[in-house]
Amino acid sequence: MVSREYNRDSSLREKFQLLRSITNSNAESETSIIMDASKYIKKLKQKVEKINNETTSEQYDTTDPMVRVETLEKGFMIKVMSGKNEAGLLVCVLEAFEYLGLEVVEARVSCMDSFSLHAIGSSHNDDGESMDAEAVKQAVVVAVRTWSDSHDPKG
Repeated sequence: MVSREYNRDSSLREKFQLLRSITNSNAESETSIIMDASKYIKKLKQKVEKINNETTSEQYDTTDPMVRVETLEKGFMIKVMSGKNEAGLLVCVLEAFEYLGLEVVEARVSCMDSFSLHAIGSSHNDDGESMDAEAVKQAVVVAVRTWSDSHDPKG
C-alpha cells in the first residue's frame, strides 16, 4: 500500500514540474523554480500593464483615425482607433485587409462611442513576397482616409 506521504510528495513534484514547464524554467531545485516563476509573473504583470497603458493612451478624443501596425512572428498586429464611430469604417478596414491579402486570424472590435480595432492579420502570399509593416500601415491609412473623405459632412 502506498503511503499518503509518498502520494503527497509525488503530487507536489508533478506540480513543480508543471510550474517549471509553464514558466520555461531550467531550474532543478524547488526554490529556484519558485524564483523563476516569480520572475515570470512579474514579466507578465509588466506586459499587462503595458497593454493597459497603450489601451488607455489610445482612447483619445479626436476624429482622425490612428493606425498602428506591428510585425509579429507570422503576420501583423493592426490597430485602428478613432475618437468617433461612424458606419462603414469597419467594412472599409476589412476591405483593405482583403486587398492586401491579409487573413484576419483574430480581432477585437469596439464600436460603441468610439472605434477601436485590434486585429492579427496573417499574409498568405503565393508569390513568396513578404509584406512589411509599413506597407500594411500605408494601405490601411489610405483606405481610412478615402473612407473619411467620402463621409466628410463638409465635402
